[in-house]
Amino acid sequence: MPLTPPPHGSVRSSVELNERIRGLWLRASGRLTAEQRREYEQLVTEWAAAVREEMVKAA
Repeated sequence: MPLTPPPHGSVRSSVELNERIRGLWLRASGRLTAEQRREYEQLVTEWAAAVREEMVKAA
């Protein structure tokens, strides 16, 4: 499933992003194509930002 950006102004949670990352790896059977690698990199970047934001909100 290609990466779809969240609606404008919306941020996906780290939990949702983690699920998408896990699903990507499962569908790829542990071997990512170039397109899947790009999607993975985007998801991980978005996940890291979500984790940071969640930590700031919790503080």
